[in-house]
Order: sequence, then structure tokens, then C-alpha cells
Amino acid sequence: MKKIVIIGGAGTVGNILTNGLLEKHKVVVLDRNENQNNQAKFIQVDATNLQDLIAKVPKADVLINLLNTNTKHALEDVETFEKMTEIFLKATYYILFTAKKKKIPKVIFASTNHVTDCYEEEGNSLLGREINVGDYPCSKGLYGVLKFASEQVGSLFSNEKNLSVINIRIGSVPKEISKEVMEENPRLKKTLLTDTDLIDLFTAALEADIKFGTYYGVSDNPGKPWDMANAKKELGYKPNENTTDLL
Repeated sequence: MKKIVIIGGAGTVGNILTNGLLEKHKVVVLDRNENQNNQAKFIQVDATNLQDLIAKVPKADVLINLLNTNTKHALEDVETFEKMTEIFLKATYYILFTAKKKKIPKVIFASTNHVTDCYEEEGNSLLGREINVGDYPCSKGLYGVLKFASEQVGSLFSNEKNLSVINIRIGSVPKEISKEVMEENPRLKKTLLTDTDLIDLFTAALEADIKFGTYYGVSDNPGKPWDMANAKKELGYKPNENTTDLL
């Protein structure tokens, strides 16, 4: 059993992960707002405030960064840019700094497939093959740009501060999934990461002895745009579901 701290754990992904991981681990959720559907211990925190993080993050084996905020994927206005920078870059540094200070050895960062969304259209890879983590980052918006920058901050902490940092470029995790939802969203048929596979992927990342790595997170859907080979090889991730199971 590991003690896992999830920062930004009150959202959709956090709720799925928390309730899934609680079966085998001790989980503490930190967020600005509490999610009543979470069964884990909750601590209110402002992750954009370094001193608040240092004061409230408990000792743990793994820290998961799920921070998110509503955003478009193109060039936003300056106010939105400032908010995005605080959440997607500044807070990432603070979380990594806190992990090092608190001697938490591993940080898992929820990145995004939008780091490379220039190569994808409606769930289809434009490269003539699946997009892999070796492809040069190319994003259609600030969201992907800032997430990639945060991945690189994690690389610095891994190299210079001896932290284990794992970046997971998550596919689509909707609040609700059904046959009707799938039929209305053709992209989702290829980009979906099911609840079960989400939990299994993060569980694999929790257990893997990896100093630093970046991986796409998607179920084994027909025609998926992203390559999962390194996640399967290095993390031991075994996707068990795909969208044909829901149609």
C-alpha cells in the first residue's frame, strides 16, 4: 500500500482515480474545492501558493498533479493566459519543488495529448502512423504549449533533484460515456481513455521504476492516433478496453 497525494483531485479524472486507487492505497485529495463523490481525505489548498502547498502537502510515496482549468485551445486573452500560466506552469514548479522538499520520491504529471495536436485531426493521425513521444511537440494552442513546458520542468527536477517524474499525455476522459455520446462524437471513438484503463495506467506508473518518462494515455481503440508502445514496455501498462466494447 502506498500513500498517494492527488493535487487537483476534485475534477473528473481525480474522482475516477481516487475511487479506483482507494481499493489498494491510501489517498489524500488536495484541491480548492471538495468533491463529495470522493471518499478520500480532503485538504483545501491553493496550488498556486507555494507556502500553502508546503504547509499542507502531507508526507507521501507519490504525488499526482491533476491541476486543470477551463480553457480554449487557441490564443486566449491576456487574463486567461495569466490564469493558465499559474495553473499549468507556475503551480507545476511549485508542486515539484514541494515534492523535493517533502522528500516525496515520485511525481506523476497529467499532461495532455494536445502537446502534439497539430498532428491530429478528429482523432486521426496526420503522420501516416501513430503519433509517438519522439515527435516534435507542436500544439494548436497555449494549453498544449504550457503542458509541454511543464513536462520539461519535470525533466529538470528529475535530472537535477533526483525526482522520479512521469508525464502522462491523457486522451479523452468525459464525465459520462455511453453509446449515444460515442455516436455524437466521432473523435471520442478513437481518443477515449476509459475509467478502467485510466486507473490501470496510473497504477502502472505508480509501480514502475522509472526515473523520467513521457507516455500517451489512451485505451486500445481501433484507429487511435497515439502510440502506446513505450507505455506498455516501460510501465507495463495493459489496456483492457476499447470503444468497440461500448458500441
